[in-house]
Amino acid sequence: MFNKIKNLCRFVILSILALNQAATAQQLPTKPSWIRPENAKSPPVWGIHDGIVVGLWPASLEGTVPNTEGGPRGLLRIGYEYKGVVYLINYIAVEPVVDGDMEFSEVRPSVVDGKLGKLFWASDSDSTGSFSPYASTPGVITHPDAAHPEVEELSLYILMEKFIDGAHPYLKLTIRSDKPGELGLQIFNYKNNAVMERCALTATMGNYSRLRLLYFKDKVIDSRKLFSGYDDTEFDEKEPYPVGQMLKTKNGDPIVFAESNETFNELASWPQGPAYLAKWHWHYRPFYKLTQYWRVDAGDYDKSLQVRVNGRAKYWGGESPHKEDYISVPGGPAFENFELRENYHSGQKFYFGLSMKTAKELADGL
Repeated sequence: MFNKIKNLCRFVILSILALNQAATAQQLPTKPSWIRPENAKSPPVWGIHDGIVVGLWPASLEGTVPNTEGGPRGLLRIGYEYKGVVYLINYIAVEPVVDGDMEFSEVRPSVVDGKLGKLFWASDSDSTGSFSPYASTPGVITHPDAAHPEVEELSLYILMEKFIDGAHPYLKLTIRSDKPGELGLQIFNYKNNAVMERCALTATMGNYSRLRLLYFKDKVIDSRKLFSGYDDTEFDEKEPYPVGQMLKTKNGDPIVFAESNETFNELASWPQGPAYLAKWHWHYRPFYKLTQYWRVDAGDYDKSLQVRVNGRAKYWGGESPHKEDYISVPGGPAFENFELRENYHSGQKFYFGLSMKTAKELADGL
């Protein structure tokens, strides 16, 4: 009898200890799971699991089309990692304005080789350096919030060659572990920089996700109505929307959401005609929908801040002069460029985000 009581007490004590260990383990913060280059010769790709991913030419985020470099250069490749798979979602271009003239980082020729697209490269500092097709840096991990030491932030610099008009910006990218779907983009300039009136960071491929609904404070803009009747191969441009029309977060941050009007099944479908099958790379490949957004910090913007979109009725056809080389976006015109515009000042910061929540869910949670 004594042995039975002894064994029972021992079992109870061990059970309590196991429960305490389990509770302690649950209380410990989960260490962020970063996507970082293994060494300086790795492909230039950074991000966080279950969140946003950013890459540079010549790295491909997907490897969808064999023997390709994953898209044009002169762009940030923006992807999303979920369940161990990364999908390309959009590109972000750099567009400085000097003396009223805007340059486009993905279509202006490089002074290095004359090919289209400015050369971008990564660094762990703002020293100018020179182009490398490799990662060069794993990024720097810091703890930005003293009140929450478990939060980590990955940061790196994106450097680029000087633009023809004399603009010479560079970017600092940041991803916080407590906001895995959001990429911070801070703009600076070198001393030899021509005076920039603006330096837009524009998400250039909204029609891939067929973004058609733009969410403001008191209205939702539908691209099919905004660009009704437009069926050409170029962009259709409308007036930008002032900051006063933007939604605001609880902290007072101006924010704007864009999403597809389609269900996932509609978005994932693809016409079966020969012209569409020949351009299947425009087919939406992720197995989930994402809302895209731009945000700025409260107190870090001025009244010049605007939301700018343009529209496309047909997918980009490689600058072909022949209309038959272009295919219509299924379902009608969609937003192509999606951006915030503001008068330039060194250190200004924008946030580009991706979320599995719908725009309405995000707006209702503000």
